[in-house]
Amino acid sequence: MFDDLQSVMQRVLKLGTLLVLGITLLGSLIGYLVAGTSGVLAALAGGLAAFAFTALTVFSLLLGAKLNLGGFLGIVLGGWLIKMVLFLVLFRVLDDAPWLVSQARPIVFFTVVAAVIGGLVLDTLIVTKARLAPQVKVD
Repeated sequence: MFDDLQSVMQRVLKLGTLLVLGITLLGSLIGYLVAGTSGVLAALAGGLAAFAFTALTVFSLLLGAKLNLGGFLGIVLGGWLIKMVLFLVLFRVLDDAPWLVSQARPIVFFTVVAAVIGGLVLDTLIVTKARLAPQVKVD
């Protein structure tokens, strides 16, 4: 009758992976037409970053759910901070990448943006349709 958190997060990860894969394939096709091999590599880099962000969110929620409220908030905030650092490092590394020609740079950006927006919509749809039992602890 009710979904548990793990099944909801598995659904988020599975459908999020399929979404990122689809966006990456479309970005690779557009990237190839715009910038050749560099455009394909740009879309793959953007897709890999988007998948890492999705997976890190799922794993931080699953880990945090096993802890008390303070631990949960700490894990979720820590995951958010890790994602911000990874984002900055990734784009700093890509800024210096010799294979990333100027025509391919928007491909990375739009691949990540499309995957993040699509992921937010997907997460919202999955979580709002989930039937989660209330978790009330009485001391």
